[in-house]
Amino acid sequence: MSSESPLRLRLQLGAWNDLGRFASPLRMAVFVREQGVPPALEMDELDPLCLHIVAFDAGGQAVATGRLLKDPDTPGTAKIGRMAVAQAVRGQGVGRQVLDALVAAARQRGDTQVVLSAQLHARNFYAQAGFVAEGEVYEDAGIPHITMRKHLNT
Repeated sequence: MSSESPLRLRLQLGAWNDLGRFASPLRMAVFVREQGVPPALEMDELDPLCLHIVAFDAGGQAVATGRLLKDPDTPGTAKIGRMAVAQAVRGQGVGRQVLDALVAAARQRGDTQVVLSAQLHARNFYAQAGFVAEGEVYEDAGIPHITMRKHLNT
């Protein structure tokens, strides 16, 4: 964790139609180019159904993104996914600001818990935000993941 204060960001929540042009290049850079996820797995049919967030730096550059989806099988449960932070700003609190905003959006719409599929190397990042690991480690797109959950006090 960096001892620097977090970057000042402008966070924008919205639909894929509004934010996809900013989120997509970030996700392609992080997941496809850096991590080797096949493009067909990264961009999916759920994007139009999600609430998206994009973080913009002081110069208006998109530096982070994530999405929030209602779990159709479990009422009151939101799923956070596709969290991506530009390499140049990692360790500066950007991911945490995006995560906190997604959790707040879930709480505001009345969700009682948030679940996510954490890449194993990011497990501590999510744990510091109150998420608890559950179940066994599994692979998704060839990358080890673990399910993590946070109950929301409404």
